Amino acid sequence: MQPLVPHPAHPPLAIRSVEAEIIFPNQGLAMARFRIDGIEELVIPEFAGRGRQDELWQTTCFELFALRDDGSYREFNFSTSGRWAVYDFDGPRTGMADHDPMQMPAVSAKAGDRMLAINVSLMPRDLAGFTRAGLTAVIEETGGHKSFWALEHSRDVPDFHDPACFTVPLAAPARP
Repeated sequence: MQPLVPHPAHPPLAIRSVEAEIIFPNQGLAMARFRIDGIEELVIPEFAGRGRQDELWQTTCFELFALRDDGSYREFNFSTSGRWAVYDFDGPRTGMADHDPMQMPAVSAKAGDRMLAINVSLMPRDLAGFTRAGLTAVIEETGGHKSFWALEHSRDVPDFHDPACFTVPLAAPARP
């Protein structure tokens, strides 16, 4: 797993670390995985059933961005509530459209006393043609305090749509 860093203008209160990775355990499965340490004050959305929902980033939310060489990209949002959203963009914050994934993402969450693990199962075909990825998280703690975590931050304000945040080489296996 790779460490995510909080945006310096929005530091966490109790969260000690956030880590994330994307893996392809076999040709028919892609997984985005997140691990949060220091969850004593973390707001964890309760399970609400699997399905699409907009504006998940308003509270604790985990995200995967996948970039094509032409600058277009796909944004995946996942919540511990089981809700998800997927959008396609022509460029940074332009040309946004809903994307219907090949199969509904499956989000599972497991919390302990100090840690939360999120696993999201995706179809590799939904990542085909993308060359780089960004892994991010919006973390809400009690009292409405939010921190914004990414592999890199290059601006004075958090901006997960900044292509500079897409630092992970993405090589989904060939379609079966």
